[in-house]
Amino acid sequence: MLILDNAFTLLPPLAAIAIALWRKNAILALAVGLCLTWLMQAGLSPVAGTMATLGGLQAVLSSSYNQMILFFSLLVGSLLALMKHSGGVSASIALLARRNLVNNRRQAAMLPALIGSSIFTDTNLSMFTGGIASQSLFDRYGLSRARLAFILDSTCSPISILLLVNGWGAYLLGLLQGYSVADTVGLLIDATLFNVYPMIVLVMVYYTAWSSNVYGPLARSQAEASTVVPDSELSQSGRARYMIVPIVTLTVMALALLLYTGGGDIRAGNGALAVMWAVILAWALLMAMLLADRVFSLGKLLRLSAAGMKQLWPAAVVLVLSFAFGDAVKAYGTGDYISSALGAQFPQLFIAPLLFVIAGAMAFATGTSWGTFAVLIPIAMPLADSTGLPASLLVAAVLGGGVFGDHSSPISDSTIIASLASGCEHIEHVRTQLPYNLVAAGLSVLLYVLLSAVYS
Repeated sequence: MLILDNAFTLLPPLAAIAIALWRKNAILALAVGLCLTWLMQAGLSPVAGTMATLGGLQAVLSSSYNQMILFFSLLVGSLLALMKHSGGVSASIALLARRNLVNNRRQAAMLPALIGSSIFTDTNLSMFTGGIASQSLFDRYGLSRARLAFILDSTCSPISILLLVNGWGAYLLGLLQGYSVADTVGLLIDATLFNVYPMIVLVMVYYTAWSSNVYGPLARSQAEASTVVPDSELSQSGRARYMIVPIVTLTVMALALLLYTGGGDIRAGNGALAVMWAVILAWALLMAMLLADRVFSLGKLLRLSAAGMKQLWPAAVVLVLSFAFGDAVKAYGTGDYISSALGAQFPQLFIAPLLFVIAGAMAFATGTSWGTFAVLIPIAMPLADSTGLPASLLVAAVLGGGVFGDHSSPISDSTIIASLASGCEHIEHVRTQLPYNLVAAGLSVLLYVLLSAVYS
C-alpha cells in the first residue's frame, strides 16, 4: 500500500542524495535508494522488496525509449574514441587555432555555451554535441572537465525551458489544457518572461565562459585541470573532417529526424529515436571514412569502438538505476507528499516563492523536472484563480523551480548525461555546480517575492 501522506516517503531520495555526496559513488547511492524505496513499499519484507526492485529494473530495461537512450549513450563513447584515435580531434583543434576561431581559453569556454544555446530542441543532443566538440579543447587549454559539465548542464535545460519550440513546450501545453485559459500559448509565453531562474543561470554561464573566473569547488577543480598543451604536441597525422563531419551529421540528422518523427512539427518529435539514429549514422559514416582512407582496419575500428563503449559503461549503469529509482520514487508518492505542503494557507506574497522552493525540492528529490511540472501545475493554476495572482507568474515559479532541482540533483538523468557528455566524474560535477545553482535559486526567490508584491 502506497504511503502518500507520510514523511517517510522522503527517506529513500534523501538517503540516495546523502550517500552520493558522502561516498561520491552515484551507482551505490542509486542502488541503495532504489532498494530502500521498494523495501519500504513492501512493508520491509526482504523477499517482496527484492522482487519489486528486480521488477522495476526489468521495466526500465524493457522500455524501448530507455533502450534507445542507453544505446546512443554507449555509442557516443565509440564515436569519441574513433575521433580521438584517428587524429580528428587534434586536427580540428589545430584548424580552429589557424582560423583564429578557438585559440585561447575564452573562446574554448564560449564554444559549448554557444552550442548549448543554439540547439534547444533536445537537451541530450545539445549536451552531447557540445561535449564532443569541446572535451579536447578544454584539455588543450587547461580548462577542467567540471567546468565543461557546468557550462553544458547550466545551458541546455535553462535554454530549453525559455525557448519552448521543442518537446518541453508541447508537454507544457498539454499540461495547461483543461483550465479556464483562453490562450494557453500566450500564457506560456508570458510565463517565460517571469521565469527568472534560467535567465540568471545563463548569465552565470556566459560570465564564467567570458571572464574565465570560477568560484567555490569549481575553482579548486579548475586548479587541478591539465596545463595547456604546446602546439608541437598536437597530432598532425589526422584530418579535421574526422571530427567535423560526424558532428555536423549528428546535429543535422537529429534535427531532421525530430522533424520527421514529429510529422512536420519538431516539437512533437521523438527525441530519443532521433538522437539514437543520428549517432548511429555519424558513427557509421566515420567508420566508412576511416576505412576508405585506410587509417585503420575494420578489426581495429571495431576494437576501438568497443573500448569507447566500455569507458561509458559505468555511466550507462547510472542511467538505468536513475530511471528505475525515479519510477520507484514516483510510485511511492514522494512528489505527492512534498506538494501537500501547499495545503496550508500562505500570504499571497510568498505563494510564488513557495511554489519555486517546493518545485525545486521535489525535482531534486525525484530527479525529474517533467514529473514535478505534472504535479505542481495543477496546483498552480487553481491557486491563480483563487488568489488573483497571474497564472503565468505561478507557472513560471514551478518551471524555474523544476529546472533548478532537476539539474542540481545527483540522481537526475540530465545531470548524469552532462557528466557523461563532458567526461567529468559525476559527483564532481554535482559538487562543483551546486553552489552556482543555489545562488541563482536564492536570487530567484527574492525576485518572486518582489514580483508577487507588485501583482498582489
